[in-house]
Amino acid sequence: MPWTVDEPGVTLAAFVKARANVPNSVAKKHIEAGKVFVDDACVMEVAHRLAAGQSVDLRVNAPRPRDPEREGVLVYDDAHVVVIDKPAGVNSVPYEEREGGTAMDLIRGAWRRQGKAATTIPLHVVHRIDRATSGLLAFAKSKRAEQGLAAQLRAHEMERQYICVAHGAVTSRRIESFLVEDRGDGMRGSTTRHEQGKRAVTHLEATEPLRHATVCSVRLETGKTHQIRIHLSEAGHPLVGERVYIRDYEAAGGKLLTSARLLLHAATLGFEHPVTGDRVSLSSPLPPDFTAVVDRLR
Repeated sequence: MPWTVDEPGVTLAAFVKARANVPNSVAKKHIEAGKVFVDDACVMEVAHRLAAGQSVDLRVNAPRPRDPEREGVLVYDDAHVVVIDKPAGVNSVPYEEREGGTAMDLIRGAWRRQGKAATTIPLHVVHRIDRATSGLLAFAKSKRAEQGLAAQLRAHEMERQYICVAHGAVTSRRIESFLVEDRGDGMRGSTTRHEQGKRAVTHLEATEPLRHATVCSVRLETGKTHQIRIHLSEAGHPLVGERVYIRDYEAAGGKLLTSARLLLHAATLGFEHPVTGDRVSLSSPLPPDFTAVVDRLR
């Protein structure tokens, strides 16, 4: 029977240890083996911090979850372009020296499983998606491809559609603002001084009402850091699972819905192949840890 969290900020390992009445080492093994679920989503981080009201369930007979480092994660791969279906919790690129476990590492791991000389194949960054975001992410394998894809991004010709779940009753709209790294309180956000910010345009379509939330389809016209998260938060509808852009919502008395992950998924990616000129259209289904929360909110 699931347990309800009544002590915000407690680590998952400490919570399971106390509620299951097991040694700390056993609690960690359960978590790392994929036996512990938070709000019906498998969480394998022993140091994951819980929020009050979340549901935690120990399922000792649960099968070990999919391991993207051991299974195929590539949805498109040719001599010039590779596209990965990135799991949530994985950085697109390394941000620190010798950082491992990034999307680039997962791609090279997939190549090694195919018998390719993975370390000799170049990977050029085309665009990025947040660590907390899952879905389609493209890299170029040649300089020509990198330049061609970058040109499409600059011209807003690359199709990028996201699925997200935001708090409250969201209405379809176009959001445009100018984003800065510090809006004055240490947070990224929009500024009224346009000459200081970078233009960001988000096209938002509400697709399904949920209990206290809305499923939305989002098309990016521009692709600035945390653009969707910031625009939805500033509109009064932070994403479910958001940990950063929630200050204004909470200050206004908003109650956050619980989710072990950010409900934002890069669902489609379309572009003109930078070498052949063919149209490439890719899609990625919503992952189980995303749909589990949506089902709970229906």
